[in-house]
Formats: sequence, C-alpha cells, structure tokens
Amino acid sequence: MTPFQYLKKTEKQRRKDLFEFLAFPSVSAKSEHKKDVAACAKWLNSYMSKCGFKSRIYKTKGHPLVYAEYMVDKKAPTVLYYGHYDVQPVEPLELWKSQPFKAQVRGGYIYARGTADDKGQVFAQIKGLEAVLQTEGTLPINVKFLIEGEEEAASENLPAFIKSHKKLLKADIAVVSDTAQFSKTLPAVTYGLRGLAFVEVIVDGPNRDLHSGAFGGAVANPVNELCKIVGQLHDKNNKIAVPGFYKDVKPISKWERQQFKKLPFSEASYKKMLGVKAVHGEKGYTTYERQWSRPTLDVNGITGGYQGEGAKTIIPATASCKITCRLVPNQDPDDICRKLEKQILKLAPKSVKVKVVKHGGARGVVVPVDGPWLEASGRAIKKGFGKEPVFMKEGGSIPVVADFKTMLGVDTLLIGLAQNDDNIHSPNERFRVKDFENGCRTAAVLPEELAKVGE
Repeated sequence: MTPFQYLKKTEKQRRKDLFEFLAFPSVSAKSEHKKDVAACAKWLNSYMSKCGFKSRIYKTKGHPLVYAEYMVDKKAPTVLYYGHYDVQPVEPLELWKSQPFKAQVRGGYIYARGTADDKGQVFAQIKGLEAVLQTEGTLPINVKFLIEGEEEAASENLPAFIKSHKKLLKADIAVVSDTAQFSKTLPAVTYGLRGLAFVEVIVDGPNRDLHSGAFGGAVANPVNELCKIVGQLHDKNNKIAVPGFYKDVKPISKWERQQFKKLPFSEASYKKMLGVKAVHGEKGYTTYERQWSRPTLDVNGITGGYQGEGAKTIIPATASCKITCRLVPNQDPDDICRKLEKQILKLAPKSVKVKVVKHGGARGVVVPVDGPWLEASGRAIKKGFGKEPVFMKEGGSIPVVADFKTMLGVDTLLIGLAQNDDNIHSPNERFRVKDFENGCRTAAVLPEELAKVGE
C-alpha cells in the first residue's frame, strides 16, 4: 500500500481525529482558557506518540510547547516542522453559523476555529508523515516537530526556548504550514514574508474631561491632535513620511516583478471581494508589490473620548492609537520603532503631552529562490495538488521564521495549504476539505523530495 492509498483508506478516521483536535478551545490570549490550552497540548503530545514519534511537553512561563522527533540517520537531512495549536478568540459568537469548537462540514468546507489557522494545516503535515510511517515503516529524513501554544498571543516565550534549545532544534531546513495558497486553483511556494514593528501612541491633554462649551477653542483636544499627527505620517503619494524609514529598503528585483506579473489579477474582482470602490497604496507599485514587497504603516485602532449612545459634549482628557508597520527584509523593527517615535514627537504640539510606547516586532524574511530546498517543496506540492505551484510572497508576518534564521541559521519552506478567504481570525473560520486532503498528500511526498537534497 502506498502513502496515498493509505490516506484514501483512512479518510474518515483522519477527519474524526482532526475534529477531536479542533474541539479544544485552546484560546491562548484568554486566561480563562488556560486549562483548555494545556489539555490540547496533552492530547497532541499523546497523539504524536501514538503515531510513532518520541514526544514530550515543555513547560514555559506561559503555555506549553509540544516537541516530537523521529530520527533515522545522522547522514539524512533533518527537517524541523513548526506549527501552533492555540487559536484566536471566537467573538463575536453570534456571527458563527455553527459552534466554533464543534467542527461541521458544509459545502465542502470544515468550519471551526483553528481549521486553517493553524490546527488543520499542521495536522495535515502530521497525517502525511503518519501515512509514510504506516506504509513504509520509517521516514527517509529525520523529523523534528515544534508546536507551540502561544502564537496567537505573540509567541512570548518561544524565542527564549529556541535560544536555550539550539542543539535540540538543530536542522537543515524548517517547514511551516501557516500561510495560504495563491488561489483555489493555484497552489504556491511562498518565499517571503514581511516583518512587523508595533508602537502605541498616547496623547494626554487636560487633567480631566472638559465641557466642550465652556472650554472648547481654548484647550487642545487630544483626539484632534492625535488625528493630525497620524495624518502627517504619509505624504500625498501614500509614501511613509518618516525620515530614514526607507533607508534599508531594497528596490523590487526584475525577477520578482516578472513573477508577480505572471499571477492572475483582476482589480474589479479584488474590489468586489473587499467591498471597496478603489485600490489604494504607494504610488508607482502594483497591488501585489504593495502587499508583499513594500513596507506599510497602518493605524490598527484609535481610542478617545465618549463613544456610548447619544451625545456627551466633552473635550477628552486623553486619546491613543496603535500603529503597526509591515517591514521588508533588512529593515530592523527596533530601528523603525525609534524612527517612528522620533517623528511622532516632532509632530506633537506643545499643547499636549505625547508618549510613544515601543513594542518592537519581527524581521521580514526571504527564502533563497534558487536553492534545492525550494525546488524540492515545489515538486512535493505538484504531486500533492496535481498542479505546478506559483511563486509568491505573503504580506503578513510569522516571527518564528525570522527566529529560525537568526538563532538556528535555518531557512524555512512556507507551504501554505489554506486560502485567503478562509475567515482566519474571523467568525466562521473554515478549511476546504479538498485543501486538507491535498495538504496531507503533499506532506506524504515531501520527505522523499527533501531526502533527495541530501543525496
């Protein structure tokens, strides 16, 4: 029996196992779910052991990590698989069409929190390897799994774990399935991610909320001033107006522009999908270039003053906003935070007090596109999905990918199995059954393709 035949034979059981994994409300950001997160880790650890891996749980200052390995030969390549078993909060619950932790199949999709991000994707990798073990009796590569429980809570304890367990995690290449395919008809090899820089801006005005009739026009309004500051962080061409921001940004290469041009894109369909009348962004770049290869600066939330029902005519005492920048490779998040702070303080008027809280972030990464590892992953995707994959980047960030590179010296293969419209982080998160099945098939042939690199 081949691994593909085994996957076909065990289709119902694989679905049942996945549903059991999805049933844990492993919401890492909420303290009320601490026991649920721990229970999920315990289940996963037990499942990995049952599959034939040597598995154990590592405690951290926060939620536990699950580490598992299957070592066959020191001469064979060692592959470090990463994933996370924690999930986002489910609110607003009333928008879910079915219970978020009771998986349901509707219209060819599996609906539940964590299906696409990331339980379903990492489980496809596990199931693919299980198929090889059950049919071949062993693997052609050494495998290590690192599955954390804090990715949705900023992976606070993961960098320290990696730093203190370099020998344990030593590998030739890493594999992460926590991204998306290009489309439902085109699988992809993702070769780059943007980084992240995060700051919080706090503007304080009078020592209390003031009556806008008695004091309006005589005292600076923190909300007004914050909006003025934010409004000056881009120029008329939507370029980021922070001195030195683009210092380490390299021009988009000719090869990359050509790859992006090969990808199908309909501006009309894009606008319809998002419900917008026009695209927007830095002048001189296409939508894909803006999303994947150029840095950004966005206000993620702004707070200040009265926001309840009806009117309350006040000058608020304080206002604040959260700003994140998506970074391209070579940009340092700490450097960007410092430059952003300097510019914001420069723009701040003397009539208010402005404080910038710097939270750091993660670096952007690019996998060498001419290397044998990427070629191997492309062959596996073609066998698993039945189509030649395209080359693409993603605009989001996966901090662990940068950590693997800086701490372990390891590049990462980003093998996304989900779709961009799978409602990740939103109500009614879903994972297409077809994508899960093709993901399992890809995972089953990936070891053989990666083993060829070491020959």
